Amino acid sequence: MSELNSGSMVVTLLGTGTPQPDIERFGSATLVQAGGLNLLFDAGRGASLRLTQVGVPLGAIDAVFLTHFHSDHTAGLADVYSSGYIPGPFGKRTKALPVYGPEGVEELTDGLMMAFRGDLRERAIKAISEESTRLVPNQVREGIVFEAKGVTVTAFGTYHHDFARTFGYRIDYAGRSVVLSGDTAADPRVADAAMGCDVLVHEVAAIDASMADNDFFNNVVMKGHTSPEEAAAIFQKARPKLSVFTHIVQLPGGNIGPSVESILARARDHFDGDLIAGTDLMVLHLTQDGVHVQPHAQVVEAIA
Repeated sequence: MSELNSGSMVVTLLGTGTPQPDIERFGSATLVQAGGLNLLFDAGRGASLRLTQVGVPLGAIDAVFLTHFHSDHTAGLADVYSSGYIPGPFGKRTKALPVYGPEGVEELTDGLMMAFRGDLRERAIKAISEESTRLVPNQVREGIVFEAKGVTVTAFGTYHHDFARTFGYRIDYAGRSVVLSGDTAADPRVADAAMGCDVLVHEVAAIDASMADNDFFNNVVMKGHTSPEEAAAIFQKARPKLSVFTHIVQLPGGNIGPSVESILARARDHFDGDLIAGTDLMVLHLTQDGVHVQPHAQVVEAIA
């Protein structure tokens, strides 16, 4: 159980993976705890399992923020939603769940509520309030999108392939700050948003040398992602106290792509600050005296 002082922020990397099924790296999801709030950024495959591992009931999530609608960032939302309204200790949601995301978020939330109408009919449990089964969509635009209990969430635009709108988020609380890039090609807007922040959590992608001439990887996949060298340039400009890689794309995939160590080495050749590779269940404690990394936590205490 983590003991933290008031004014601290806790960032837990729930999922650091990609669309590829991987028992070690679940789909993209990050929990930010500050001001007594539990904020979930993206909800990829297995988000509900990781939340349970760190001791946060699904019903205790105060809001969800989506960077975009790719399945590896949204597939776990169905479980966070539908298991969250169950009265058991893992759920117990008593109010509607706000979901923030790009244009189209209402289509997603309406679809999920429709998909689980049968679940609600079958359960027919009086303890499940109608309010707890509602998802409330909030369309994100650039700028401040959320303010509560001293916590501010600011959205900024990114470029992920040719989608009309994709976003990263900056979260500020009591002088602490974390920036989440979401999926993006190298974009100066990330560096601008992260200038001088405590932690910058950024995606990365690399191609194995044996596939260097692969047209699909180079001209499709990498057009929407950031190479280690490009990420290093962003870190070098923003100068966060700590830079963290997540959504680590190792083309062509898994154990036959570039190693995490080689990706870090490539970035470190161009960046002289602190840089680590994120892993599932890694916890970052942002306190007045710096950023403290807990490599693999099982339980995180909600911040009051």
